[in-house]
Amino acid sequence: MKKIVFIIIIILSFSGCKSSKRAKNKKKASTEIINRKIISENANTVENSINDKIEPSKSKAENIIEYAKQFEGVRYKWGGTTKSGMDCSGLVYESFRAYDVILPRISRDMAKRGDKISLKDVSTGDLLFFNTGNRRNSINHVGLIINIRDNNIEFIHATTNNGVITSWLNEDYWLKAFTEARRIL
Repeated sequence: MKKIVFIIIIILSFSGCKSSKRAKNKKKASTEIINRKIISENANTVENSINDKIEPSKSKAENIIEYAKQFEGVRYKWGGTTKSGMDCSGLVYESFRAYDVILPRISRDMAKRGDKISLKDVSTGDLLFFNTGNRRNSINHVGLIINIRDNNIEFIHATTNNGVITSWLNEDYWLKAFTEARRIL
């Protein structure tokens, strides 16, 4: 008799755990819906405040460049897209995405977008693509043109050693690694 009572108590305790889990899941689902609504409302507020910060006198390219410059000094992190770490394609991807221009996440895929242009025709906001000789014989690095001065092109990009920096295309290393330029905007 004691064994039967003991078995019934164990069965009830297991079924009690199962029903309390369902109750927790239902409660979580309802708070998740509420949280989604709050996040959606906050996103609209954030979007409006971002749109308020866009100066109408600035071009989209100038706004993208300004956005990218805020990451200068951020350390390199493979696959990174935030101020805690950034890689070259992450920098370009996030800078364009901030202004509703969606690009592929990988530099060699970015190089398939837009129009290929010659160096003499580049302008600020255009992209430079490089083959730095790592692993594959294909494009593996990208930079965003931020300035053109005296036939020299300044671009912002993320390097493994120095993180997000600006460089000049006339530097020997970058000139040798240069593959092509593309206009996205």
